[in-house]
Amino acid sequence: MNNLISAFIGALIAIMIMFNGTLSNIFGNYTSSIIIHIVGLFSIVLVLLISKSKIKIHRKIPLYWYSAGAIGVFTVLFNNLSFPILGVSLTLALGLLGQSLASILIDHFGLLGMQVIKFEKKKCIGLLFIALGILMMTIF
Repeated sequence: MNNLISAFIGALIAIMIMFNGTLSNIFGNYTSSIIIHIVGLFSIVLVLLISKSKIKIHRKIPLYWYSAGAIGVFTVLFNNLSFPILGVSLTLALGLLGQSLASILIDHFGLLGMQVIKFEKKKCIGLLFIALGILMMTIF
């Protein structure tokens, strides 16, 4: 089930990049980012109301964990900057390459308090396929 959900997330991200990029073309990068995040705020408030969930604040976690919201803002902004030039597929493919490389480093070194999962050379095959795919997308 989690594999299916993860694949669905990938499809949603592709649609999100297209919608966000189109909004950015209409309103500009900064205004569209505000619109996107305000709609996101209203959406999660609606989810909280429907699910009757409570917001929990934890005071004893590292301050940098709260930077995820800022990372989300920059992710949207950078996608909006790339989308008109690269299109959805190349923007998404390069983003996935960046995610893969960052996650390998985080896992291998146990960064940000994560469990260490050492990099295995056989994973280079997958990275090579990703890189070749991006190269093919760039050339053609």
